[in-house]
Amino acid sequence: MLIVRDLTIEIGARRIVNPVSFTVGGGEKVGLVGRNGAGKSTLLSVLLGETPEHLRISGTVQHQGTFSHLPQEPVPRGLGVEPIGLSHVLSARGLDLLDADMQHARHELAANPTEETIERFTTLEAEFGERGGYEAESEVARLAAGLGLAEELLLEDLDTLSGGQRRRVDLMRVLYENPATMVLDEPTNHLDKAAKRWLFDELERFRGTVLVISHDLPLLDKAIDRVLALREGQLKEYKGNYTKFLQQEEAQRLSEEKLATQQDAKITQLKTLADSMRGQTEKRARLAKVLDRRVEKLRDDRVEVTKKERKVTFKLPAPPRSGDVPMTVEGLSVAYGSLEVLREMNFITRRGDRIVIVGRNGAGKSSLLRCLAGTQSAKSGHVKFGANVKVGYFAQEHEQLDFSRTVLDHLENATVETEVQRRSLLGAFGLKGSAAHQLPGTLSGGERAKLALAILAASDANLLLLDEPTNNLDPASVEALGEMMRQWKGTIVAVSHERGFVEALEPTHAVLLPEEYFDLWRDDYMDLIERR
Repeated sequence: MLIVRDLTIEIGARRIVNPVSFTVGGGEKVGLVGRNGAGKSTLLSVLLGETPEHLRISGTVQHQGTFSHLPQEPVPRGLGVEPIGLSHVLSARGLDLLDADMQHARHELAANPTEETIERFTTLEAEFGERGGYEAESEVARLAAGLGLAEELLLEDLDTLSGGQRRRVDLMRVLYENPATMVLDEPTNHLDKAAKRWLFDELERFRGTVLVISHDLPLLDKAIDRVLALREGQLKEYKGNYTKFLQQEEAQRLSEEKLATQQDAKITQLKTLADSMRGQTEKRARLAKVLDRRVEKLRDDRVEVTKKERKVTFKLPAPPRSGDVPMTVEGLSVAYGSLEVLREMNFITRRGDRIVIVGRNGAGKSSLLRCLAGTQSAKSGHVKFGANVKVGYFAQEHEQLDFSRTVLDHLENATVETEVQRRSLLGAFGLKGSAAHQLPGTLSGGERAKLALAILAASDANLLLLDEPTNNLDPASVEALGEMMRQWKGTIVAVSHERGFVEALEPTHAVLLPEEYFDLWRDDYMDLIERR
């Protein structure tokens, strides 16, 4: 349960949340919605008790019961005793540490079976059983199967997992904890259709409270029964799922428009009548003043019409012309220790190609892109770039961002020269006003994605390598991104699980992994996009 009273959140000169009070009761499934940059992730951090130095906060937040949080960004090396997936999952109930203590106590008992060592081991074993330690193996297996994660990957170092594999491990940890309240920030990032469907069912069966930020509309429709909508600092509540929220919001806006029109007509009528009385008799002049006061009262009480969400548009400048063959990949292989994810990848791009890399999680999609971008070394093979090629790379976890530099400073070496031009470019991607002086770590995941896109727009690149560019973007921004990429005249190689984005991109070719097969795009490849 969550109780919020008179909460206000400010960053710099910007008020993210105006004074708001609400309660999330036991068993409720609540969706927190709003455009990228509206302040959802910031509000969530405050609700979780985190108070970053750059925020000014007033009001109170009270928790009742246990909380578990799925953040947008994974914790490096996890939260377990060991930096592997299984330890990370078991740490949700403290079983990783308890198991390590039991092993130590068992060795002590074997070496010296005293009353003290027997009691210590017995106490630890009882606690291990009470926390579900002996059922952990079957429960972890159930969660892994539901999310489509091979169990052997739970024994791998977390840093070697792909983004999709790591997301599944983090979800397993939250679900395994089985808290009173789950707080989920973009839980379906990287998930395929089957894993999403399983997660929807799991959340529906969960008897506790769920507070979720997601731009995945099916999740919001199936899994929630109440919406908190954050827009321009105002938080409004709606009963029902996301579709019902949209219907209610539109009905409310139309009702407000109708009432505002009626109020404006009344104001005009009274003002006209008052003006006609001025300069006549003293009695009429007094009546005019009475009418003036009524007009002022009506203006003060005039309903504020909820604004329609504006259409999002992004724009990349026309790229400089590259050679006819921007990039050639020959015999590329990638391995992590004994695990070989790519053996001999070969393909050739032509200027204007739009290539989508398709394959299940762990097939090597991100590894291939990193090798193309030069941020990772291949085991063998090489990548050749053609004449006049400039590469722009959108990294899945935004590794290209410098978290010690402000948003504006990221465009210092860009083709846009003046601060006014840089601010204008950032504004075109939704990063306006004081956001220019924030550090990337203070931005939401969607805002960081938009910063990365702005950097690409300012880079004069004519070959774009895009690794999951739609993660954390709201639906309107996903649509705008696909529209922008379809119209752009450069060459694109992309990894994406977002069907709408790929459809808008209108690919010319596909790279199929793990088959390592390069082919002209076929419509049936679209079915593989969400089947990762």
